[in-house]
Amino acid sequence: MTTKKLWGGRFTETGSAQTDTFGASIEFDQLMAAEDLEGSLAHVEMLRDTHILTPKDAEQIIQGLHHLQQQLAAGQLQFDVANEDIHMNIESLLTQEIGPVAGKLHTARSRNDQVATDFHLYLKKRLPQVIQAIKNLQTVLVNLAEANVETIMPGYTHLQHAQPISYGHYLMAYFDMLQRDIERFQFNQKHTNLSPLGAAALAGTTFPIDRQQTAQRLGFTCPYSNSIDAVSDRDFALEFLSNAALLMVHLSRLCEEIVLWTTYEFNYLELSDEYATGSSIMPQKKNPDFAELIRGKSGRVFGHLMALLTVMKALPLAYDKDLQEDKEGVFDTVKTIIPCLTVLAGMLQTAKIKTANMAQATTRDFSNATELADYLAVKGIPFRQAHAIVGQLVLEGLKTGVTLQEIPLAKYQALLPDIGEDVYQDLQAKTAVQRRQSFGGTSFQQVKQQIARARQLLNAD
Repeated sequence: MTTKKLWGGRFTETGSAQTDTFGASIEFDQLMAAEDLEGSLAHVEMLRDTHILTPKDAEQIIQGLHHLQQQLAAGQLQFDVANEDIHMNIESLLTQEIGPVAGKLHTARSRNDQVATDFHLYLKKRLPQVIQAIKNLQTVLVNLAEANVETIMPGYTHLQHAQPISYGHYLMAYFDMLQRDIERFQFNQKHTNLSPLGAAALAGTTFPIDRQQTAQRLGFTCPYSNSIDAVSDRDFALEFLSNAALLMVHLSRLCEEIVLWTTYEFNYLELSDEYATGSSIMPQKKNPDFAELIRGKSGRVFGHLMALLTVMKALPLAYDKDLQEDKEGVFDTVKTIIPCLTVLAGMLQTAKIKTANMAQATTRDFSNATELADYLAVKGIPFRQAHAIVGQLVLEGLKTGVTLQEIPLAKYQALLPDIGEDVYQDLQAKTAVQRRQSFGGTSFQQVKQQIARARQLLNAD
């Protein structure tokens, strides 16, 4: 006696409930139900057009699939773990709907190319959503940068005051990081936009199918050129997870600075109440929980990438059950990164920028030391010697509490008679920012050019 499984012809015993549950993927791959129905419709239409199925049988299957689509949209489809995966669940439901003719749908098709097609379709639909969410965050950054071109703040290296910069310049650095993320996801679309359908189990099929038709019907650029590669390739998923991991690196870095800058010590930003939480015991607290949570969620995305890399690293061709582990991480990553992008955009858009505190932080520090070294170099002192002279002045100033702009002119002229009153103008933070006119620099004009270029990129699509 055979089992009730759709593949059970050569089996005489039924698996245990434990193994059925362990081997089933319906709990998560039901997220691809719409894609499975879409792929099945393309397949049956091709079977009809190539005369593999009669028009009558094909029409009956098409009507049944359309009815399942309607039920799915209404939330009325019920899936059974006994049917293992979304593909067998759909076939079982279709059989209940139209009878044994449903079995003809699987002609010239395997679950191997079917699941690969569903997965490609799923990611193909989500990549534009991810890209748009990144663009939305970029738009917030550009708007903030435009409003803060002349907002002066300390620039940091090693988290120490380095040189004065424009806050708009700082924000545009994250715009450029996100632009690279967009370009990576856009390239990811190229490899996602290939059709595995028609590769069957691994070797193709003896039926006279038309893979170009199904690829076109599903909006793919073209079919995979090798049937083995078609069912075993998960590079597109790895690219997505890798791109998502890099994106989360960028979001995490920005969130780390939000956490720092909202502290009492920095006090450069204040988050709106909508994007902060309080303490259950300390009444004064206003915690940047959502920035911390985005920073923390980077870990789960990194984990999904490492998990799939590990799954793939030693798989023999072509399909192996290990590949069932390819989807949950991708599904969860999509579910993670889009809300992270949306929340971060809102957080930045509603935050209060404490411009006075940012500017004040550049007045009693030594972030203008490079300006003085450059000034001396222009006067003819070799830069290395100028660097040493200014270093000594900074050391003395740290001991006495005297900043470079507070050193008397007479003391400067004792070092070099050519030093004039103009040195104090050069030592002002705003002047230091304005003078950095090199391409990509922090001068107001350069930042405005960066913003103009950014707006062109945002409007290009």
